[in-house]
Amino acid sequence: MADSNFIDYVKFCSRSGAGGAGSAHFRREKHVPKGGPDGGDGGRGGHIILRGNAQLWTLLHLKYKKHVIAQNGKGGEGGRRKGKDGGDIILEVPLGTVAKDAETKEVRFEITEDGQEVVLTKGGRGGLGNDHFKTSTNQAPHYAQPGEEGIEEWIILELKLLADVGLVGFPNAGKSTLLSSISAAKPEIGDYPFTTLVPNLGVVSYRDDRSFVMADIPGIIEGAAEGRGLGLRFLRHIERNSILLFMIPSDAVSIKEQYHVLLNELKEYNPELLDKRRILAISKSDMLDEELMEEMKSDVPEDVPYLFISSVSQHNLDKLKDLIYSAIIA
Repeated sequence: MADSNFIDYVKFCSRSGAGGAGSAHFRREKHVPKGGPDGGDGGRGGHIILRGNAQLWTLLHLKYKKHVIAQNGKGGEGGRRKGKDGGDIILEVPLGTVAKDAETKEVRFEITEDGQEVVLTKGGRGGLGNDHFKTSTNQAPHYAQPGEEGIEEWIILELKLLADVGLVGFPNAGKSTLLSSISAAKPEIGDYPFTTLVPNLGVVSYRDDRSFVMADIPGIIEGAAEGRGLGLRFLRHIERNSILLFMIPSDAVSIKEQYHVLLNELKEYNPELLDKRRILAISKSDMLDEELMEEMKSDVPEDVPYLFISSVSQHNLDKLKDLIYSAIIA
């Protein structure tokens, strides 16, 4: 995913079409005096609709759409002819897209299935023609309903990646290296902080043709929930992961301390994240011998399953996949 191509947030003005006016028309046929009302209904205004598309992974195609405007419905005509409905506008979005009201920040709905369609902004109803208003005491109504106005509102679309496992860790914890080692993903890897600027997805092959999806989230730093670093912008992607794989390098000053800092950032952002299953991977363990690993076990949190791994030497990567898959199907 190139930095310029991954867009997970867009804001635009959504305006549905107005309904067409009903017709106040009377039959005018030769040899048919006082033919009576026959005004048709107005057409419905066009909707703005979101449709899920499993082939999309970014909101890039909507980045420059600042105004999305549907067609108005046509007015009704004589002979009880209904006006044409306004054309709907369908916006295709990746799975995991959440629609919000830009002013209230209220979540409207989420697109989670391929082909799923939800009306974002409803078009105005068409007005009724005068044919609907005739009665025994009012046989020649000279009025019809106007169409309803369309709705204009500002909408925010946010993409939350749908993955089975989300990698959580500080910059340079080895998250991108792990993803590249066990999947076909090719994230940028460097020896400096914040190499990962956008989330990366990889499909990890498992036994018997099974697989799971892993997401590499940009590194979190202390204070990310208050807006420091890149973590805040991408913490929302973790909300859609089934498992959180915490990664802490073996050369960390304190594994327990780093783990609790990461845990606190998740809690500050969304306390519900603490309800997800957690696994701890202590990375870069190719630098350790058995004696050092044994000594470091006292600095490992007690409430989480853990493994010493190395993406470079492939140490314990198969065991890690076993642990992850067991947690997913549990």
